[in-house]
Amino acid sequence: MNKVLVIHGPNLNLLGQREQNVYGKTTLDEINASLTKLAQANNVSLEIFQSNHEGEIVDIIGKAKTNNIKAILMNPAAYTHTSIAIRDAVAANNIPTVEVHLSNIFAREEFRHTSLIAPVCHGQVTGFGPNSYILGLQAIINLLNK
Repeated sequence: MNKVLVIHGPNLNLLGQREQNVYGKTTLDEINASLTKLAQANNVSLEIFQSNHEGEIVDIIGKAKTNNIKAILMNPAAYTHTSIAIRDAVAANNIPTVEVHLSNIFAREEFRHTSLIAPVCHGQVTGFGPNSYILGLQAIINLLNK
């Protein structure tokens, strides 16, 4: 069974409470439940991780191959625009990674228009709310089944 690492970055633990006009009312637990359902239907296991700390995210990416992770689905949140360390961890692992965002980062403040992570990812899904995660996981499942 293929194992996929799901990484939720900073402040995503506050989904459903924070800035509902931008991020909606869906909670992180609800997103995780939807991802788990899709994964189970496709014979994929998930390891789900959320952190507000850049170093913890770098560490879990760094251990991904050792933990038999076949792909990464990640919403780096604010670290998208600032973290060379997360970018370098993704690049170093050479594991298929899909970046996702609930909001359309290109329709928001200009400083959000640049992703340092996307250039080392297989692809990016942005702007579809919680469905961004579902679309991203489906893309990973398709990649793993090739």
